[in-house]
Amino acid sequence: MEKRKYEMDMCNGPLLGKILMFALPLMASGILQLLFNAADMVVAGKWAGSVALAAVGATSSLINMIINVFLGLSVGANVTIAHFYGAQNDKDVNDTVHTTITLALVCGVILSVIGYVLAKPMLTWMGTPNEILPHSVDYMHIYFLGMPSMLVYNFGAAILRAVGDTKRPLYFLTVAGVINIGLNLFLVINVGMGVSGVAWATIISQTISAILVVYTLIRSDGCIHLDLRQLKLCKDKVLRIARVGLPAGFQGAIFSISNVLIQSSVNSFGAIAVAGNTASSNIEGFVYNSMNSFHQTAISFTGQNMGAKKYNRVHKIMWLCLACVTVTGVVMGGASVIFGRQLLSIYTDKADAAQVVAFGLRRLNVIMLSYFLCGVMDVMVGSIRGMGYSIMPMIVSLMGACIFRIIWIFTIFRVINTPECLYYSYPISWLLTFTVHMICFYAVAWRKYKPKKSVAI
Repeated sequence: MEKRKYEMDMCNGPLLGKILMFALPLMASGILQLLFNAADMVVAGKWAGSVALAAVGATSSLINMIINVFLGLSVGANVTIAHFYGAQNDKDVNDTVHTTITLALVCGVILSVIGYVLAKPMLTWMGTPNEILPHSVDYMHIYFLGMPSMLVYNFGAAILRAVGDTKRPLYFLTVAGVINIGLNLFLVINVGMGVSGVAWATIISQTISAILVVYTLIRSDGCIHLDLRQLKLCKDKVLRIARVGLPAGFQGAIFSISNVLIQSSVNSFGAIAVAGNTASSNIEGFVYNSMNSFHQTAISFTGQNMGAKKYNRVHKIMWLCLACVTVTGVVMGGASVIFGRQLLSIYTDKADAAQVVAFGLRRLNVIMLSYFLCGVMDVMVGSIRGMGYSIMPMIVSLMGACIFRIIWIFTIFRVINTPECLYYSYPISWLLTFTVHMICFYAVAWRKYKPKKSVAI
């Protein structure tokens, strides 16, 4: 199979250089994607006040819970295409591409309806403070109109990642990110639309990134070429995507369910606490997205090598990604703690700024020094999914993240009712879940291809 300009041969040659070449643009893409949300937060906090900042922030865990099941299907598409691509099955790759984009459109419409209907009852159930509830509902109603565009971009980017292309999604997000920030400033400051202006800026920019990724697939002359007249759902490809993607999506939803409960607990401390927690979470998101690039790298590299039956490279990929994500998490997490006050101050300059920053620091100081544990946990999940197994990490995450954190909230947190106690549930759950994932990886590897001791580095 001839490799084209933006494609990468993951099955031959040294690994570290290629892992970094693949991961760094992906890291930049994740950070730019997060800038959509950061721009929302900064503009809302600085020009519409802490109530607007809290209104946007109060929706994040709920939005993630609703969309993660569908976004998980993009992981299934990535693994499926990577396996076919590594095995040089061009016809199967092309059929999966058309199935993937069709699936994104269908799921996007379904998701728009679900998000619109559930917005108010779910936010009410979470105990969202009354002063921010109407604004949060408005934000979610507008935000979910853009779900078809959001899914098309994410599914399209998954197709490109599966063949080694992480550069063009970065270019698309750069364009969309600049437009998002410009629209935020115009709609909130000049037009005075407040929270609704923030939401419209986000979905317009997402639509632009979706158009760019679809145009790229249409212009491609390789096995990932997209012909809009041939959009279809191939039953066998849907089943393969769902086999990996649905458990991955449910795992994301499981994490989000526990985060919704934690957000509900934070809501009990009032609007200032929600605003501070929101700003801190957004800063953490930059570190998370940087680390998550190695999770995505592990999926694509492992997937292609499994398809090519280059099993001796799978362990090396896992260990190299673990080393890279640890360095990234320690350096960026430490920097976030050192410069925490200055970073949090970016999000607000209103009269209650000092209180918002103080509460944000309480979360930042607990979580960020151990954040690399979240990264190594995700790399293990990516390695196992890349091998074609997805139910196993879902079950482990259900136990280690969701159930553990729920138990923590209703036991330890009830006794020690402080934000710090609430936040300590994160690093403990990451460490427990990583340990079990590592055991599962070796169990799967032994079952799949019985690796030799000399394989690991």
